[in-house]
Amino acid sequence: MSRPAFGGGDLPAVFPDWSPYRDLESAARAYLRDPDVAMEALTGVLNGASVLGFTLERFVNEVNGVWQEVAICDGSRLILWHGEDVPPDDGPAGSMTSSLRVVPVSTVSEVGCRRRLSRTPTGQIRVDSIDVYLLLSSLDEGVPGDEAQAPPRHDALRFGKTLDDGGAGQISRLEEFARLVASVVGRPTL
Repeated sequence: MSRPAFGGGDLPAVFPDWSPYRDLESAARAYLRDPDVAMEALTGVLNGASVLGFTLERFVNEVNGVWQEVAICDGSRLILWHGEDVPPDDGPAGSMTSSLRVVPVSTVSEVGCRRRLSRTPTGQIRVDSIDVYLLLSSLDEGVPGDEAQAPPRHDALRFGKTLDDGGAGQISRLEEFARLVASVVGRPTL
């Protein structure tokens, strides 16, 4: 089964599972469409720092094509890479954006994790989905022209996985990532 992709090619509707890979590079190469672009950007910022945990996301957007994200925690920073295909009217065919954001863990004021649980016919509880948010002390940019009506909101990073979108392994890995970030929030950095 495949979905039509930006540029006329086909992409699988279900991407390979990155959750068995404990190291970032192997997981990125298994899962991302553009692992070389992501790893070049991330390696330059990591500069030898240890990757304590990470999560990956990828989906096909009907407007822009492929959207990809890597979020890393090295204990003192969250390093976020985002790659997205450019809409056909905004650039030559095959164009994409690559962006990098570094957020000090000290700016994370809250970590939230919501799991949806269900019971199997045998009565076992399983996790069907997980939604994680990291509330930051920075303010959200908001919608231009809407400043007068809406009060300022804190910026937040959001991540989610379901059994249909990622499977049990990626749900578990996202929960590990949330626990890692929660364990370093509020601790003095070295």
